[in-house]
Amino acid sequence: MVRPREIVTLVGNNGAGKSTLVKAISGLIPVLSGSISFEGERIDGWTTAARMRLGIVHVPEGRQIFSGFTIEENLELGGYLHKSRRSGRSPRQEDIWRLFPMLRNRASALAGNLSGGQQQLLAIGRGLMAGPKLLMLDEPSLGLAPRVVSEIFELIVRLRENGLAILLSEQNARLSLAIADRGYVIENGRVVLTGTGQDLLRSHEVAERYLGVGVERESQSPNRSERLAKRLGDLLRPTRLSH
Repeated sequence: MVRPREIVTLVGNNGAGKSTLVKAISGLIPVLSGSISFEGERIDGWTTAARMRLGIVHVPEGRQIFSGFTIEENLELGGYLHKSRRSGRSPRQEDIWRLFPMLRNRASALAGNLSGGQQQLLAIGRGLMAGPKLLMLDEPSLGLAPRVVSEIFELIVRLRENGLAILLSEQNARLSLAIADRGYVIENGRVVLTGTGQDLLRSHEVAERYLGVGVERESQSPNRSERLAKRLGDLLRPTRLSH
């Protein structure tokens, strides 16, 4: 279960089943057993489009933007379900421009010419254009520089505070648990451990198996991941105290 204003993190190694779970929720692959419910209604037999109309939005691993289209065209495709009949545009586009001024400044640029970090922001912006209630992010930090990873995770925190429910599938266990309200550790398609983000960060079992994951991708000091995790955790503390 993922509640509004909550980040739930899926932690596990490659092949553990994190992306498979996200794809099953979004309807990209069939559910062979069990069920999926959203807002009290069972939806595992619904099409992906029907789930999107409910507010379930999936930002896939590898960004998968339309590189031959402009930034603006990519965003328009994300908001096609909510286009105004009169203007032909989604009312959410102005919100996205305000959230990502860099994208607005380069609206007519081809998406394929953006940096990896900019493409990830565009992918998230395209997902937000669909008006999600549940935003599922699959490996948003994959292949990005440490500075950009920090910006992406800070953005995820802000989106949560705007009221979104966020399901985060991420190999970088330390950073993802630092911002998570709750987390699930997955091995071979099964949940083997669950708890709050902070409890899982303090777990010896999680530390031994997963907290080194993602550090090798960061080309700077091996302590950088720990510093980023502390910074992101500090961002959450005032918010939690205010609840």
